[in-house]
Amino acid sequence: MSTVAARAGVSKNTVSLALRHDPQIPAATRERVERAAREVGYTRNPVVAQLMTELRKTHPGGRSRTLALLNANLDRQAFTRHPTVPAYVEGCRRRAAFHGYDLDEFWLHDPALYGEQLNRVLRARGVAGLVVVGLMKENRLPPRFGVTWQRHSVVVTGVRTREPTLSFACVDHHALVLEAMERARALGYRRPALVLERAIDRLVDGRFSSGFWTGQEPLPAADRVPGFDAVEAARDTPESFHAWFREWRPDVIFTLHTVVREWLESFGLKVPRDLGLIQLERRRGCADWSGMEQHNDLTGEAAVDMLVSMLHNDEPGVPAFPRATLVGASWVDGATTRPRSGA
Repeated sequence: MSTVAARAGVSKNTVSLALRHDPQIPAATRERVERAAREVGYTRNPVVAQLMTELRKTHPGGRSRTLALLNANLDRQAFTRHPTVPAYVEGCRRRAAFHGYDLDEFWLHDPALYGEQLNRVLRARGVAGLVVVGLMKENRLPPRFGVTWQRHSVVVTGVRTREPTLSFACVDHHALVLEAMERARALGYRRPALVLERAIDRLVDGRFSSGFWTGQEPLPAADRVPGFDAVEAARDTPESFHAWFREWRPDVIFTLHTVVREWLESFGLKVPRDLGLIQLERRRGCADWSGMEQHNDLTGEAAVDMLVSMLHNDEPGVPAFPRATLVGASWVDGATTRPRSGA
């Protein structure tokens, strides 16, 4: 490192920061240091990153290292009162502590937190890595933070973003639907249907519906029930859902929307006596449902693991080849399904 510093005309500390792509080092200086490192054949010791992690864990009273947890939800209080977001946050906090990092929290929709203001705060606090949590309505990040994604290592939880596309961790939506289909078939259900707002399916690139279509392939053509994807519109006019149900008569419904149970019971059907309900994401308000536990806390942990790896490998900015970590879901029995005759 001393040789690199001498060749680039900077201090050893500047070399260390530049090779970690620290945003406080000007781009021109980083390029000069990187060029000098290549010329002298400098390579990092592959053990150092792991050693520093262990030192941070065993000496918590030392110099604090900080990551940023960015709340991208429209609700400023989503980290505490949203049905699913708090689980992601819990996992992020737990894993950050394991790696020896503190977490600073920011709300991306704060009107006082325009792009450059956030960058100044992050720079002042020495934050190099960011975890984005809470995208639920769309998968595009506020454009005013474009420079933020370029200067830092960033991982998104829950969805794959567009403009920019960043590395992300989420549940394996396709696989969880396939497993839920297998469970439903084992219980004796023969006419499954997917009731899911189309915007939510688009948010995850159609992985819910693609998993469902794949699961329907072994069924007889007469039992392949078309889905219902106008859930939000039906909240005001549930007659459209009722008409769909009367036409197709599924014997089990896969959904994310608890309102479906209310609609069914409003015209005299009982769950699970008359049909089954399977929740694709068990969460607050549906503890008695059968369905899939997505383990969003483990997705939060996976996001932090990805981020720490990116920091160790000096990988800031929007990646040319974004990476994904998919977390497995698990089935939980509940009161909304029961074995059918012939199961």
